Amino acid sequence: MKILIIDDEKILRDTIVRFFSLEPDLEVKAAGNAFSAQRMIAEESFDIVVTDLDMPDMSGLELLEWLREEKPLLPVLMMSGYGQIQDAVEAMKFGACDYMVKPLAPKDLLTRIRHIAATRRLHAQVERGRFAEELSQDLLGDSPAMRKIKATLAQVAPTPATVLITGESGTGKEVVARSIHRLSPRKHKRFTVINLGAVQENLLESELFGHEKGAFTGASFKKAGLFEEASSGTLFLDEIGEMPLHLQVKLLRVLQEREVQPVGSTTSFPIDVRILAATNADLVERIQKGLFREDLFYRLNIVQITVPPLRDRREDIPLLAGHFLQKCNRTMGKTVNTIDADALQSLQSYAFPGNIRELENIIERAFIFAETERIRLKDLALSSESSTTKQMKAGTLEEAQKQVIITTLRRWEGNRSKAARELGIDRKTLVNKIKSYGLTDI
Repeated sequence: MKILIIDDEKILRDTIVRFFSLEPDLEVKAAGNAFSAQRMIAEESFDIVVTDLDMPDMSGLELLEWLREEKPLLPVLMMSGYGQIQDAVEAMKFGACDYMVKPLAPKDLLTRIRHIAATRRLHAQVERGRFAEELSQDLLGDSPAMRKIKATLAQVAPTPATVLITGESGTGKEVVARSIHRLSPRKHKRFTVINLGAVQENLLESELFGHEKGAFTGASFKKAGLFEEASSGTLFLDEIGEMPLHLQVKLLRVLQEREVQPVGSTTSFPIDVRILAATNADLVERIQKGLFREDLFYRLNIVQITVPPLRDRREDIPLLAGHFLQKCNRTMGKTVNTIDADALQSLQSYAFPGNIRELENIIERAFIFAETERIRLKDLALSSESSTTKQMKAGTLEEAQKQVIITTLRRWEGNRSKAARELGIDRKTLVNKIKSYGLTDI
C-alpha cells in the first residue's frame, strides 16, 4: 500500500514516515505543502492520501477539491487541530473518507488507514460481485471466451474510455455495448444507438451533428443531433466501418476536442458523451484500401473487445437456447418446457452463420411449430448447407480436421489438455497433430 503524507509540520511528518516505514507492506512518501503534493500525485499512483487541513499555501479543503476532480477514487484522510473539527466534518461532506484530530499517535493513524483500506477492498469485492451478476444477466455464457469478455467489461465499464466492439453480424455487439452503459456511471442517462450503414449518406451528417435552420434545402427548423441528444449518456455508433470518409473527419474532431459543430453553424459547443463503436468489418483492411482513416481507428480503438462467433463457443448454445425458449414462453401465449437432447446436439453441431440472432430465430420458429411441450429434432429447420458436416465436405478431411483443432484450441485459449478432452483424443496425439499442422503458436 502506497501512502502520501502531507503536512507542513516537519517533525510530525517525519515521525509518521519513520513509523510507517517499519511496516513491510507500506511505501510512504511525504510532502511539506499542497503544491508539492499535487506534483507527486500527478506523477505517481497512491492508494491513500493523508493531509493536514490547515496549510499556508493551499488549505486541505482546496486540495481535496482538486483531488475530487483529478483522482475521484483516491481516498483522503484529513488531519485537523482541535478547533477545526467542524471544518473536518465539512471535508467529509466534500468527499474525504475520514478525519483525525491532532495531536495524534502514528500507531492510531496507521490503524485508521488499515481500516479504510480493508473497507475499500470489501466495497471493491461487492462491486465486482454486482458487476458479475449483472453481466451474467446480459451476456449469457460461461465459455472461456465469454468469461474473458466479462472480465474486460468489469474493468472498462466504470471508466470513460472509448470502446471498439468487433465481431461477425449477429454475435451480440449491441448487447455488449448496452452492458458497458448499464455498468457505467452514466447508466441513468440515455443510451443512444445509430446504425451508420442504415442511414442515407446525405442525411447522416445532420442526424449525428444536428443542423441550423436554413442549413440546406428543407432545413426549415433547427435540429439537435444525436451527439447533443446523448449528452451525459452513451452514444453507440454501430457499423462504424460504413461511415463516409468526409464524416470520419468530423467524428475525429469530436473525439479529440469533445465539441460538435452543427451543419450550417460557424461555432461549436462542448459535449459530454461516451462513445462506443462496433463493426463487423476488418477496419485494418479498410484503412489499407483508403476507406477508413487510420487516425480515427486509433482514437476509437482505445479498448477493443472482440465478440466470438457462436461456432467458437458451442458450449454456450444450450444456455442460450434455454434463454430464448423462456423468452418465447413469456411472449407467445403457449408453453414449451424443454428441448430434446438430440435437438440440442444438432444445435451444437450446427455452424450458425447468423450467430446468436440465427439461434434465436430457430428457437422461435421451433417453438411456434412444436406439437408438444418439447422441441424435437424435427421442429428445428436447420439448413444442411450450413452444418459442420457440409462444411467439412468443402475441403479435404485433413483440412477439416485442422480447422476443428484450431477452433477447439482457440475456444480453450490454447489449453492442450482441455482441447484434447473435447476432441476425444489424448494430449500426446493432439500435440503431434499441432506440430504436423504448424499450429504451435496457438
